[in-house]
Amino acid sequence: MGRHFANRVSSTLDKSVGKKYLVDGSPETCWTSQQGLPQWISLTFTSTTPITPTRISFTFQGGFVGKKCAVHYKPYRDLSQAQDNTSLNEKDKDPWTLLTYIYPEDVNRRQTFDLKPSLEASASALASVKTNQMKLTFEESTDFFGRITVYDLGVEGFVG
Repeated sequence: MGRHFANRVSSTLDKSVGKKYLVDGSPETCWTSQQGLPQWISLTFTSTTPITPTRISFTFQGGFVGKKCAVHYKPYRDLSQAQDNTSLNEKDKDPWTLLTYIYPEDVNRRQTFDLKPSLEASASALASVKTNQMKLTFEESTDFFGRITVYDLGVEGFVG
């Protein structure tokens, strides 16, 4: 799936560490949140067909790691036939469904996690996930002030 998604974030420390640096492929740039928890990253995939995410990877700055991350998704709904923005606005109101929790280590290296439904996930998540939106919510941080710094974010999976 590469980097075929738009992203939003809960906060940005300043524009030199903005959300665009999450996926620019440069090891020199990063996104850093403001202080306070939770912090989140929302992804909207640009594919017009559903996505099944299977793995997610992060490269954090040690000391600023989101050490507990809830991975949510919205069930896929085809909006390509929508005649106006009403359907798009309705999609924004759909509830998020918990897929799993991941627990990154406080290290600088790339970490990859399989996206398998956890025990906390609902029964509907046990079926194959089809989505075009994901949300990563960092509930805990290794930073005393709750800041998160991510140098790279990647999602793997398949389309269709």
